[in-house]
Amino acid sequence: MSSTRPSPRAAALLAGASALLALSANAPAAERVQVLASFSILADMVERVGGEHVEVTALVGPDSDAHVFTPRPTDARALAEADLVVFNGLQFEGWMERLTGASDYAGPTVVATDGIEAALAADEDAHGHDDGAHDAHDTADEPNQDEHHDHDHGGRDPHAWQDLGLGPLYVTNIRDGLISADPDHADVYRERAARYLEEIAAMDAEIQALVEALPEDTSVITGHDSFGHFARAYGVSFLSPVGLSSEAEPSAANMARLIDVIRERNVQALFHENMTSPAMIDQLAEETDLPVAGTLYADALAAEGEASSWLGMMRHNARLLHAALADADDAGGEHGHGDEAAHEPAAHEEASHDEAHDHDH
Repeated sequence: MSSTRPSPRAAALLAGASALLALSANAPAAERVQVLASFSILADMVERVGGEHVEVTALVGPDSDAHVFTPRPTDARALAEADLVVFNGLQFEGWMERLTGASDYAGPTVVATDGIEAALAADEDAHGHDDGAHDAHDTADEPNQDEHHDHDHGGRDPHAWQDLGLGPLYVTNIRDGLISADPDHADVYRERAARYLEEIAAMDAEIQALVEALPEDTSVITGHDSFGHFARAYGVSFLSPVGLSSEAEPSAANMARLIDVIRERNVQALFHENMTSPAMIDQLAEETDLPVAGTLYADALAAEGEASSWLGMMRHNARLLHAALADADDAGGEHGHGDEAAHEPAAHEEASHDEAHDHDH
């Protein structure tokens, strides 16, 4: 009776081959820089700069709200095990200091907005204070606006990623952080960052062209005051029922005043945001007969589709604003939106995000 058992030599060769395959399969993952990003937009930036050499985890994922995020023990463990931590700064993540303390993390960190306040101050000094740009974004309840700013973000608007002109500072800060954590791949990170900067510049020009077609005197309404940097950079006027934090709830007087402002300031459309409750905007739509033109992305990426990347999100927002407002002066209907077919894609997208507002953390 013949035996099917391999010879000792064959068995040794098989074992060696298996070991080599296992090592080759595990090596790339083991060599990757483990990066913990505070929220989805930063995670996308890190992935674009780091490529195959990084493995990125976002604490606050797509369609989720960093304003109401509550870190869990598992998040502290994930931070403790990271090689690099990237967060926005400007007090956007009010919970980050507590989380870092709970994890005893002592590794390198990247504050992605480093240098942005100085750049904005220099630009303001060079061009003078632009009252028009300041008024381009506002809340309906001006006496409480400073309270929102001071409580949530120390008087600063942290949503700087909404201005692609500030994108190079984000990218270079991330690039330098990756080089510090993984100097062996410094040339790769520099090359990928350079290509990314070219894409950002091209997208900035594309958005400028889209918004140039919008009427100068029109305003739009969003769920919370997160588009201030977009307003300053691209000249679109945004209004909001509440301040910079999506945790805020507008008062009845605030909503009533906003309805008056809508009529005074030629507001043409309302927009949902993907990570805030649609209830306030739906109420305004019912009381003013204005259309809800679709869903804008402010603080979080979409889980899939065009807005699942930072640059795709910015393009989506600009295209949606253009579709809703560019022909507002010429279109029919009481509010300049006689062509309902032009908004069907936006309405479809809005429906696809009906389940994206429960903020389950």
